[in-house]
Amino acid sequence: MTDGGRNKLKDSRRWVVKIGSALLTNDGCGLNRAAIEGWIAQIMQLKGRGIDVVLVSSGAVAEGLTRLGMKRRPQAIHELQAAAAVGQMGLIQTYETGFQKYGMHTAQILLTHEDIADRRRYLNARSTLRALVELNVVPVINENDTVATEEIRFGDNDSLAGLVANLVEADLLVILTDQQGLYDADPGRNDQASFISSARAGDPALEGYAGAAGALGRGGMLTKLRAAATAAKSGTDTVIAHGRAENILLRIADGETIGTLLHAAEMPLAARKQWLAGHNHVRGSLTLDQGAVRVLREQGKSLLAVGVTAVEGNFKRGEIVRCLDPEGRAFAHGLVNYNAEETRRIMGQSSDRIPALLGYVDEPELIHRDNLILL
Repeated sequence: MTDGGRNKLKDSRRWVVKIGSALLTNDGCGLNRAAIEGWIAQIMQLKGRGIDVVLVSSGAVAEGLTRLGMKRRPQAIHELQAAAAVGQMGLIQTYETGFQKYGMHTAQILLTHEDIADRRRYLNARSTLRALVELNVVPVINENDTVATEEIRFGDNDSLAGLVANLVEADLLVILTDQQGLYDADPGRNDQASFISSARAGDPALEGYAGAAGALGRGGMLTKLRAAATAAKSGTDTVIAHGRAENILLRIADGETIGTLLHAAEMPLAARKQWLAGHNHVRGSLTLDQGAVRVLREQGKSLLAVGVTAVEGNFKRGEIVRCLDPEGRAFAHGLVNYNAEETRRIMGQSSDRIPALLGYVDEPELIHRDNLILL
């Protein structure tokens, strides 16, 4: 069965799929390799349909606890970090082996909150993920529990998944869990609980329905709702569904009414521009020639270094800069891909000259169109 709200999922072309610890570790009894192989097979079918998939996987700590013979999740952060270091080996090995059966390469990416909050690291992570997707590689992302501290931990991979959805500009975030989706009450305690098939991501009323976290993971339904709200800031819809349901990913892709759909209120481009507009602490300015101004205003293209005539400020890669027309009037803000010194060296030059001028190239664009907003 399908509905109108689900039909647009058939047209989605970039997914972030998050799989929780309870699913991956068979409720704590080591990695559930049969289940993982099943999700891998579905992901390969999605890719066959032209859908790019970025995988956010929990399970390192839980797998480490099993390997180390720990019966309970420790409280001391150094013990959790040790368990993560042991468990991550088995987790990524399982994914690598599973995808290699289909001739598909995978890439391990470990992130902390600082990697997303810092604008330079944000752009670095974004560029790497974009390159991996373009190379037809499946990125496998996890929180870097081994080096994280209490201050910089995401707290759960649901939050990480929401941020990754922003990072890769996903059409859809799928959060696979050991629950059917969201109910208006705990169905285990209230047989009158009603299932919520769809709602608006970020609706404050939904948080009142959320329960507590499970024993293995740090998240619960509340963190999933908040992840959906985060993803919605870039126009990403979210589906929360039972990961053990047969062919769950394919059924979602077919538009079947399964799990809870939390839809974004804004279209992706408008939502992303709104998100970018919230980062308004300008660190410098770029003066552009009239041709570059016209390309940005009328054609919606990226800013190339060749169109820059002057640079002001001492900004770093990933910081916000102001774009000025030849008369000095501000007309756009954007996240710059090169720092001020580098920008001065490449301004007025074509993109193919960047490696010779700098000795390397981060991006061919000075500001990518997805990271630029017209004022």
